[in-house]
Amino acid sequence: MATASSSQYYKQNRLQQLRGFCYAAQAGSISKAAEKLFLSQPSVSLQIQALEREFKTTLFERRGPKINLTPDGKTLYEMAAPLVEEIDTLGDVFAARRGGLETGRLDIAAGESTTLYLLPHFVQQFAEKYPGIELKLHNVTGRDGLAMVRADEADFAVGSMLEVREDIEYQPMFTYDPMLIVPPDHPLARRKRITLKDVAPHPLILPPSHLTTWGVVDYAFAKHKLKYEVKMEAGGWEVIKKYVSLGLGISIVTSICLSGEEDLVAIPLSRYFPKRTYGLVIRKGKFLSPAAERFVKLMRESVKGKRPVAMTPGTNQLFGFYGPIDGRADGGPHGRSAKR
Repeated sequence: MATASSSQYYKQNRLQQLRGFCYAAQAGSISKAAEKLFLSQPSVSLQIQALEREFKTTLFERRGPKINLTPDGKTLYEMAAPLVEEIDTLGDVFAARRGGLETGRLDIAAGESTTLYLLPHFVQQFAEKYPGIELKLHNVTGRDGLAMVRADEADFAVGSMLEVREDIEYQPMFTYDPMLIVPPDHPLARRKRITLKDVAPHPLILPPSHLTTWGVVDYAFAKHKLKYEVKMEAGGWEVIKKYVSLGLGISIVTSICLSGEEDLVAIPLSRYFPKRTYGLVIRKGKFLSPAAERFVKLMRESVKGKRPVAMTPGTNQLFGFYGPIDGRADGGPHGRSAKR
């Protein structure tokens, strides 16, 4: 049983308790929260227990190593998380309001396509404008990117979402078209109008079969009752473009990966495949640091006047292409056989 003095001690350390509670809620694990806070697991457990005693409630459901917030835990988290974040970023905010953003760190999670094609322009602008900010790009899978956002290991992620979870906010900013790419001497390169039936006889080069492009392609061809063949699997749009240019097959890509300088012919396929949006992925209720706010501002200024459709939690897009930030690997009903 806790003594009066120990109870008073824990009340005097309310910020530490709330920080431990919030980190555990975000990580879904007391041990991971302790690791992030450079504390022992028992110390974080005691912080959470002190809150539970004080509020006379249970904050977490414990299922083995995994913990989930109870209804009361969710209520406290919604109240406490903004307070903890504001205190933890107080120094950076104070420095920014004094007129300078000279030091700090910005962590951005993104997949390969986003890191390679979308972010370079903004990273260059940001680095020139704020040279004292340490910028770290985490090139991660979609699933890992979301985990980093949820655990506050990244300020935000940039990418494309197929499904928006309840604890995530997705702000689409950029829209790209589905394109068929073929070598300049390919028979389809000379066609003024391309149908999916025209594409079907030609062997395809696609990303690995566990990624979403296969599901998209399979759905579209099945919808039109057409068979197709995948001749080669290759990882990454640059690799795929290279082998298409060598004449080893054709491919269906998103226009984010096309600069116009490739030795390829790009043909729109919007009649058969959906456009794809890319944008900002943040944890709902996240208090962005001044450095993160400045980077996001650069992105928003580039699309000023454009109004992408916002996606709300629970919204589903059946289609996606290579490397979605939400990490879904199935993307639709497809198997692993190369021939269809």
